[in-house]
Amino acid sequence: MLASQPAEALQPHFQAAPTPHDDELDSVLERARRNAREAGLPYAGGVPPSDAWALFSAGAAVLVDVRTNEERKFVGHVPGSVHVAWATGTGMTRNPRFVKELEAKVGKNAVVLLLCRSGKRSAAAAEAAAKSGFSAVFNVLEGFEGELDADNRRGGLDGWRFRGLPWVQD
Repeated sequence: MLASQPAEALQPHFQAAPTPHDDELDSVLERARRNAREAGLPYAGGVPPSDAWALFSAGAAVLVDVRTNEERKFVGHVPGSVHVAWATGTGMTRNPRFVKELEAKVGKNAVVLLLCRSGKRSAAAAEAAAKSGFSAVFNVLEGFEGELDADNRRGGLDGWRFRGLPWVQD
């Protein structure tokens, strides 16, 4: 910590959004479930980053980051999120204990929002969790960094950070 700055000055500053009402949060989840049924998804559905933040910040859901430790450390992460890696290392070796670790950290009855880099790994993780008995597991659409643009770069089209939602970097 820099001695010349108070601790508060080093903390990230986020503009607080109005707290959504329970019925608004319920409608977000019901809309995601309906869309998932229509699309034939094997898990509860997908939610956009802003809805995921509303659910998480209201305490209506647990946000689980399924990226690697390295991604969280060097790219950033959502403060207060739980970490259970779907895959590990640069070779992205699938974590065979993912579902057991997820259950140990959040329980099968929690409303769970899974977040990865682009929304693809978290969709696979949501499918695995649903097949193991998680009834309210959702994928955070767009992921933390978003899709690749025409120059093969992330962060300029969509994603958690692009949407200006809270995140920190170690």
